[in-house]
Amino acid sequence: MADFFLFINEILWGSILIYLLVGAGLWFTWRCGFVQFRYLTQFRSIILANKNKDSSGISSFQALCTSLAARVGSGNLSGVALALTLGGPGAIFWMWVVAMLGMATSFVECTLAQLYKTRDSEGNYRGGPAWYMERGLGMRWMGVMFSIFLMIAFGLIFNAVQANSIANAVNNAFGIPKTWVGIALVVLTAGVIWGGMRGTARISQWLVPFMALIWVLMSLVVMALNIERLPEVVSLVFKSAFGWQEAASGALGFTISQAITTGFQRGMFSNEAGMGSSPNAAAAAATWPPHPASQGLVQMFGVLIDTIIICSATAGIILFSGILDTASPDLNGIRLVQQALSSVVGSWGTGFIALIVMLFAFTSIVANYAYAENNLLFLQQKSPFATVLFRCLALVMVMFGTLSPLPLVWQMADVAMAFMAVTNLTAILLLSPVARDLSIDYLRQLKLGKTPVFDPNRFPEIKSQLAPGIWDNPEPPETRR
Repeated sequence: MADFFLFINEILWGSILIYLLVGAGLWFTWRCGFVQFRYLTQFRSIILANKNKDSSGISSFQALCTSLAARVGSGNLSGVALALTLGGPGAIFWMWVVAMLGMATSFVECTLAQLYKTRDSEGNYRGGPAWYMERGLGMRWMGVMFSIFLMIAFGLIFNAVQANSIANAVNNAFGIPKTWVGIALVVLTAGVIWGGMRGTARISQWLVPFMALIWVLMSLVVMALNIERLPEVVSLVFKSAFGWQEAASGALGFTISQAITTGFQRGMFSNEAGMGSSPNAAAAAATWPPHPASQGLVQMFGVLIDTIIICSATAGIILFSGILDTASPDLNGIRLVQQALSSVVGSWGTGFIALIVMLFAFTSIVANYAYAENNLLFLQQKSPFATVLFRCLALVMVMFGTLSPLPLVWQMADVAMAFMAVTNLTAILLLSPVARDLSIDYLRQLKLGKTPVFDPNRFPEIKSQLAPGIWDNPEPPETRR
């Protein structure tokens, strides 16, 4: 069975999705006027702006932290280590490339999620790929299919995988039995997920900046202690990316191919651009400026933070430590990161990595679950019993993950996520003219020196697809009388 799912994954990820995701990134980059480069200066002003008093949604900063909580997991450590061992240092360069392309894809999917959002029975904003499939394309069946894939992958299986990472890290570093780790994790997770998307947003806005900051600072410490290696590391990354150091050997083509393929795959797994996960957080925001494109910009920079900053921090620790030159072939994944850090700062580095894995994986668990419950509501399972049952099932999977080896369920999750990505990419490619028009409208208002405001009356075809009452007040608050 494991071999069957591995075969399916190799077809989906190796032969279809890698080209579909890269092609979509190139298309959206051109279609939206190189949005990831033209709007670089907008990020700070959007995040710091706190003028929206709409209590129906979370803040833009909370939405960003929630999406980062899901993006930034144990894969930002073990995934980068795997990329370096399989594709060489050049894989990091290609991770940067796919991140820049993924920023445009993330802009499109999150802009669409914000545009087509609705309110639930409690008045909170809800939305995501399932909603823009139903409202934008008129294909509820597609939204139902996407929701099922996401609930399986993110709500259940991935949380078991993240729990497994926490249990292994804590057990290896501190010797605490996995059963006790599992019980503690279930209690902590239950305390957060019972607060819904708002509960996840509240904890994410504190934990995510903290864990990202301490990881980046640790990377800077390692690089500072080995600063003499800076020219060598930079040269190694670029030479390996383009195969310059192998130019004299017959392995040149294979080496470049390995670096590109590995870098693209690990980058896509990490930042989730095009997967349809982060739009669930983007739609929950009461965004400022009051324009769908502004939330697309916020989430676009989540890709940059995840891949170009956090993944690069992991790569910096490994490359500047020099461990890659002498590491045995069987030393990979999280063990390679632990060995790299410990070789520079001492034995306490192993415990520090365990702490980072705990933070990264725990925030992923609660954010992944929030996405899954959001899609449960799309399926109209509004009864308290259905919600409680799904929460209990998610907690059971967390406990299961701490106690079990998970090669089979990991392969199953990858298949579910691949189908999820294909469904979402099909939808956003079909809706790309809408995202293009919104991008143009946002830029036009910026050039006029105005605060960008979405006025649905300017887009009659789109207006008929929107949920009633969501965009009924196009004027910014300071201009209303």
